[in-house]
Amino acid sequence: MAAENTSPSSDTTGADAIDVAIAKGIDFDGSPIPTAKLDLYHKVMGLEAGRQRSGVSNTMRSRIVRIGAKHIPQDELNQLLAGADFAPLKDKEVAFYYGGK
Repeated sequence: MAAENTSPSSDTTGADAIDVAIAKGIDFDGSPIPTAKLDLYHKVMGLEAGRQRSGVSNTMRSRIVRIGAKHIPQDELNQLLAGADFAPLKDKEVAFYYGGK
C-alpha cells in the first residue's frame, strides 16, 4: 500500500484550498489556526452570508478584478473585461490594484 502524502503543502493550491484549511483549523504549515482568528473569521463570514447581493454579474466582475489583478497586467485585464462585456476597470480599482506596481 502506498504511503499517503500528508505534507502540509500538499493541498495549498486551488480556489478552495483556504476554505479546506479553515474548515480543518490547520494552516498550510501544519500549525493550528488560533481559535480567536477562526472565531472572528466565522463571525465576519456569517455577516457576509446574510448580506443582500447586487447580482451575479456584479459579483463575478468584482472577483475577476480582485483576483485577476494579481495575475494579469492592467491593459490585458481591461481587454478581457471588455471582451466579456463587463465594465472596464474603474480609476479607483486601477489605483488600488495597480497603483503600487
